[in-house]
Amino acid sequence: MRLAMVGLGLIGGSLGLGLRRRGFRVLGIARKRETCDRAIAQGVVDQASQDPRLLGEADVVFICTPIAAIVPTAQSILPFLQPNTVLTDVGSVKASVVSSIQPLWPHFIGGHPMAGKAESSLDCAEASLFQDAPYVLTPTPATSEQAVSIVAELVQFLGAKLYVCDPLAHDRAVALISHLPVMISASLISTCSQTPESEIRQLSQNLASSGFRDTSRVGGGNPELGVMMAQYNQAALLEGLYRYQSQLQQVIGLIEDQDWAKLGQFLENSRGDRSRFVS
Repeated sequence: MRLAMVGLGLIGGSLGLGLRRRGFRVLGIARKRETCDRAIAQGVVDQASQDPRLLGEADVVFICTPIAAIVPTAQSILPFLQPNTVLTDVGSVKASVVSSIQPLWPHFIGGHPMAGKAESSLDCAEASLFQDAPYVLTPTPATSEQAVSIVAELVQFLGAKLYVCDPLAHDRAVALISHLPVMISASLISTCSQTPESEIRQLSQNLASSGFRDTSRVGGGNPELGVMMAQYNQAALLEGLYRYQSQLQQVIGLIEDQDWAKLGQFLENSRGDRSRFVS
């Protein structure tokens, strides 16, 4: 089976490394000749080109571009695919992507590997990036069973944990555990950096340690990705933000009322609930 990655950044590069390690022939498409050359030199792909005609040799094509480019990329490469080629993507938003591409290509299946790093370049790619990480496929009743079966098998070759769900359900869940934390974390950083007293602000910077590092990490990520999360998953993200706002207001009320017993119970409950999300 011949595979192709359109976009050779962290995710496309890691897919290439991981699947080549398992014996697949991997092709790559990138905008820059330099990226193609580096991908070949680093063992990410067997062959790479700026010319999408190379995709005519692929049995499965992964679109590994930023969210905003997924649909335009699909539209641009479809003329070069063989009729039975399976097409998938790796975007963190699924409903809008699936509804746009599925009518254009019968063998499309939406996908989302939930793994990454702070840096998103090809140089940071790892063959084991997806090991034990969730990888979500989002078929609809119109999705080709063959496409689901083939991509699911590739996901398992990567050592990822396969989940299958409806595109909208995916977006609502990911809004809560991925997109919402980015906005909360960024707001925390902004709150600290905009503290009006310079002495307190500087002291906070000096004292910040592992706790702040953990809670602020995702807020210090790629701003372009954060904007695309909000733009393409707006409804689900707003739903999560409003729920968080309501929860935060309840905490403010407990502190204002000096209701330490209820605050303690709230923190006890959250400690217990955390284990359901983070093992």
